[in-house]
Amino acid sequence: MAELRFDKMHGAGNDFVVLDLRAVERDIDAGTARHLADRRRGVGCDQLLIVRRPQAANSLARYEIRNADGSAAGQCGNGARCIALYLAMRGETPGDPFILESPAGPVETVRCADGEFEIDMGEPVFEPERIPLALEATGTRYRIDSPWGELAFDAASMGNPHALIQVEDIEQAPLETTGAWLGRNPVFPEGCNVGFTQIIDRQNIRLRVFERGAGETPACGSGACAAVAMLRRKNLVDDTVNVFLPGGHLVIKWRERDRVKMKGPAVHVFSGSLRWNDET
Repeated sequence: MAELRFDKMHGAGNDFVVLDLRAVERDIDAGTARHLADRRRGVGCDQLLIVRRPQAANSLARYEIRNADGSAAGQCGNGARCIALYLAMRGETPGDPFILESPAGPVETVRCADGEFEIDMGEPVFEPERIPLALEATGTRYRIDSPWGELAFDAASMGNPHALIQVEDIEQAPLETTGAWLGRNPVFPEGCNVGFTQIIDRQNIRLRVFERGAGETPACGSGACAAVAMLRRKNLVDDTVNVFLPGGHLVIKWRERDRVKMKGPAVHVFSGSLRWNDET
């Protein structure tokens, strides 16, 4: 039975267990991920981040993402910042910018003067077949019959599929009903994260996200990027937007036909170790 070190971290309240397996190349199956993410019987987290040796010569590290239910995720902006901080704490970041490898592709990362990190999240994808989404849009919006009547939403991918529903009052947003229903609807073959947004003005929005495999989380970085891109596409917000989530604040920048940049905090909470065996 081996002892394995882990680090607990969070970005705007979205919390992670970070496992550095660069020296111990072994798989993390869905059951192990669920056990570690369990807040009563494990360490507890929204997602598990697994650090691996890089595959590209210009990358510092590669990382995998497991949701609390054990499923894999393609991108996690808050997680990317936490990986960046983890490597910086170990003295492994020689300078800015540096590259991380995510399941969705390379992530360029810069540490800002205030200690936060700015992440290049890539280009938003709006074509339904690439999200993927098995519906045709009317303009930029999609419509579907739901148990609560016709539901209108926007959709995009930032490495993960995202749906976005505009609401008048974010506190009353139906995450556990409408969010859960749309997130697992078969029109999204891979499932989706469902965001609910309240526009305050052109520079500020509020956002709550029901994530596939995790439920509502305090913050969703890729969801914040997708929300700003979808709203910016309709000229409802400016190209730099403050996104206020239950767990904190992110700054998202997107000029059309450009790449989305996300700036936000990363926090190391504590380090620990666990006994590792095949039944862990």
